[in-house]
Amino acid sequence: MTDYADLTRFIIERMVGAPEAVTVRSEVKGRTTIIEVGVAEADMGKLIGKGGRNIDAVRAVVRAAGLRGHERVQVELAEQR
Repeated sequence: MTDYADLTRFIIERMVGAPEAVTVRSEVKGRTTIIEVGVAEADMGKLIGKGGRNIDAVRAVVRAAGLRGHERVQVELAEQR
């Protein structure tokens, strides 16, 4: 089994300005693994990207990794406080 949280952390830490602030939490809900990602408030724009392109690309890569193992994986952004 691939650790999707580690894959997601690896990708996002290289996208943001403050990689030490990246938080990744994994939770299994039924047949789906939910990966919740948090970043520093200043990096949220970089993570989302213009028109959501960056986060969509991260989601596509992680989803594709899940498909190889016949698993459903979903990447979500954590709520900012």
